[in-house]
Amino acid sequence: MPVATLLPFTATPNRKSVSPTSFRLTEKFILLLVFSAFITLCFGAIFFLPDSSKLLSGVFFRSAPAESDPRPGTDGDFAGAGATGRDEKILAKIRKDHEKALLEAKDTLQKRTDEIKQDIESEKEKVARDGQGRGGGGKDDSLPEIEFVRPPGATGHEPSDPDTKEKRAKIKEMMQFAWDNYKRYAWGSNELRPVSKQGHSSNLFGSLKGATIVDALDTLYIMEMYDEFEAATEWVEKNLDFNMNAEISVFEVNIRFVGGLLSAYYLSGKEVFRRKAIELGEKLLPAFKTPTGIPWALLNLKSGIGRNWPWASGGSSILAEYGTLHLEFIHLSRLSGKPVFAEKVMNIRKVLNRLDKPQGLYPNYLNPNSGQWGQHHVSVGGLGDSFYEYLLKAWLMSDKRDEEGKKLYYDALKAIETNLIRKSSGGLTYIAEWKGGLLEHKMGHLTCFAGGMIALGADGAPDDKTGHQMELAAEIARTCHESYARTNLKLGPEAFRFDGGVEAIATRQNEKYFILRPEVIETYMYMWRFTHDPKYRQWGWEAVQALEQHCRVEGGYSGVRDVYASGPSHDDVQQSFYLAETLKYLYLLFSDDDHLSFEHWVFNTEAHPLPVIKRESADRSNQL
Repeated sequence: MPVATLLPFTATPNRKSVSPTSFRLTEKFILLLVFSAFITLCFGAIFFLPDSSKLLSGVFFRSAPAESDPRPGTDGDFAGAGATGRDEKILAKIRKDHEKALLEAKDTLQKRTDEIKQDIESEKEKVARDGQGRGGGGKDDSLPEIEFVRPPGATGHEPSDPDTKEKRAKIKEMMQFAWDNYKRYAWGSNELRPVSKQGHSSNLFGSLKGATIVDALDTLYIMEMYDEFEAATEWVEKNLDFNMNAEISVFEVNIRFVGGLLSAYYLSGKEVFRRKAIELGEKLLPAFKTPTGIPWALLNLKSGIGRNWPWASGGSSILAEYGTLHLEFIHLSRLSGKPVFAEKVMNIRKVLNRLDKPQGLYPNYLNPNSGQWGQHHVSVGGLGDSFYEYLLKAWLMSDKRDEEGKKLYYDALKAIETNLIRKSSGGLTYIAEWKGGLLEHKMGHLTCFAGGMIALGADGAPDDKTGHQMELAAEIARTCHESYARTNLKLGPEAFRFDGGVEAIATRQNEKYFILRPEVIETYMYMWRFTHDPKYRQWGWEAVQALEQHCRVEGGYSGVRDVYASGPSHDDVQQSFYLAETLKYLYLLFSDDDHLSFEHWVFNTEAHPLPVIKRESADRSNQL
């Protein structure tokens, strides 16, 4: 994903209004007191008003008054005695009911405040479970009924090879350690500070909370950590709130929150995830209110006002941000029955198709007002990367029916090969950056995802170039491995260069850090799936050992500031994508191929698996 940039301020959420249902217990208590007072009044009348037996007979029980015989010693006197006995029984019952009502009132008055509060909360939760709509897991009549069918491979079986099984179990233990420490020290915060053992929040999310929880949902599920998954689900249902005055990154919230919720739904079938994903998707729609329909980078969730990063080439939108919405928004339309989501992302394609591309390349900046390119800066790393990934995956996710997406991807890859891909004097293939026709011989850690992307698309390559593209993918994987191998900590730098006599080495201090990024391991996973060359598992295990030795601290996993130093200096952040991507790709690297197989699943740029929309399914739902 593109390099994260902090927003300049943190918004404050609105105070939530109290639901009327929270007063049900109090209303019941008041009614009880009124009823008690009424009985007391009647009870007093029985004893102090004259001819109380007639009052009972005529008022309470509406029986006809007895006709008395004035003569003494007749059956009339006997009848009168029987009536008196019945009245006494009735009075005894009234006394008993009255005493019971008073005892109940006294018991309620003597309840502790915390018990009353708990009863109110229980009543609220019951109402939420029974009928809450959009904000939780209850029925929402505005959404279509959908028959949930889980695609194959959501979870896998144990590898048969004992060594592979042991390594896979180790990676699951790493996930358990990362999750347990997040839960212990930062539950509900966006991320964990594992050294200082407290919560951390990036301004990318404004006052939105729980990024690690939502990002980790599918990893927990596919690793069969079901107790942890249920705890995360409960937090989402009760605490994940989008009704706040907060400015967020549309891109980051889409790939982490929307993508994470969609994936959790498709894996588990829990309705709360579908509803939350659609609710958040609707919150993001105002970002598209620009003259061209190219969305803003930043959006206030309450006001719907958007803007772009102030540093982005004269107020431009960024290719990797507006170009990395397609997979999620197509699925939002499919799950909501609302075509607006798909229409928004298809319009982005229309705008791009009308523009001339310099040398067939897509510049990183586009003005959403004029619809014209900003600076002619091209990168397959930060600011550009996942745009190309989503062109290919849009075609694959459509069960290879999105021919436009396919053509756009292979045309873009051809331009990248011609203009950006170079080979060093030492024989390392790399992808340079292009600035107005001049190459900068630098490759970012983010760019290392491209090896996996090219391998994934090789099978559909035109002009019998499948073999060529697999070779290119393998060369990029080797270069990225070298960027790890040439450091002291055996972890890759943020960027590395091929000039000034160096190859695959960071030369600037601000490029030497490692923040638990997944892109190199992502490429290892794809290359293993397509080649089964054991070196990719070997390289992945080297990364596991380096992570354990240099990034694992008492309170979790931390990035490091300088991978060339003799020992780690920790940055004190356990990024949410470490749980969502890095550990997931490692786990899949040591899993069998049918676990989240490429036939049935595609991964969004945050490694959230989304199902391929099979032809028969699409025809039946008539959503695409």
